[in-house]
Amino acid sequence: ALANAPRIVPFGVNMLGPVLIKYGNEAQKRYWLPRILDGSDWWCQGYSEPGAGSDLAAVKTTAVRGTDAGGDHYIVNGQKTWTTLGQHANMIFCLVRTNREAKKQEGISFLLVDMNSPGVEVRPIITLDGEHEVNEVFFTDVRVPAENLVGEENRGWTCAKYLLTYERTNIAGVGFSVAALARLKRIAATQTRNGKPLLDDPSFASRLARVEIDLENMKTTNLRVIAAVAGGGVPGAESSMLKIRGTEIRQEILSLTRRAMGVYARPFTQDMLD
Repeated sequence: ALANAPRIVPFGVNMLGPVLIKYGNEAQKRYWLPRILDGSDWWCQGYSEPGAGSDLAAVKTTAVRGTDAGGDHYIVNGQKTWTTLGQHANMIFCLVRTNREAKKQEGISFLLVDMNSPGVEVRPIITLDGEHEVNEVFFTDVRVPAENLVGEENRGWTCAKYLLTYERTNIAGVGFSVAALARLKRIAATQTRNGKPLLDDPSFASRLARVEIDLENMKTTNLRVIAAVAGGGVPGAESSMLKIRGTEIRQEILSLTRRAMGVYARPFTQDMLD
């Protein structure tokens, strides 16, 4: 992050990898983990649906199991949304409903789906800034080998929650905040207020010190979570806290950066927002 290097796409290494290590069978580990590490597969996340965002357990995409001459398989029908970078992915890990009669959390399974399968359609969602980052993904009678089921059928909610703890720990964005804070200090050292560097302004310096203290605290907490996992533990509620604090800290750093830059902070994207 300090070198402004492109980040690793997190869906394989940071999210699916830990789930396979914890819940995958030996054949799945042998096949998928090396492909995650060497980049053979680009994974995306099939969690959210139009009616299942904050209430993720309300997913309606179905997977019906069957057997024919082609072997044991699932037939998947439904829709996912906000699928980040799905236009580039060749694989998607999905939450699917395999039991409509059970209560919401108990009828979900965790399934690995080939994006090139017949019946998979990706439609772009263009965001306010004109970018194509997220997508809708539609499944129409998509055939998925039963061997792509991770963990037990109807017990996918356990895999889903486990994955989210790793996603939230990673999404704290400690490295990005450290890099952004260093950039902010460089700007504040060159910009002046009342003839003095902005860094010497008491009001600005106070806010800068406060956010730096918050960032150091978050960094320490993040390292504690990582250390616990390395020792055989599992990220817990701390991962959700890190996501919230990480967002707040980055917002404050960016707010201070805009103040420091003054008129130079005005964007040159008006034509895109008209």
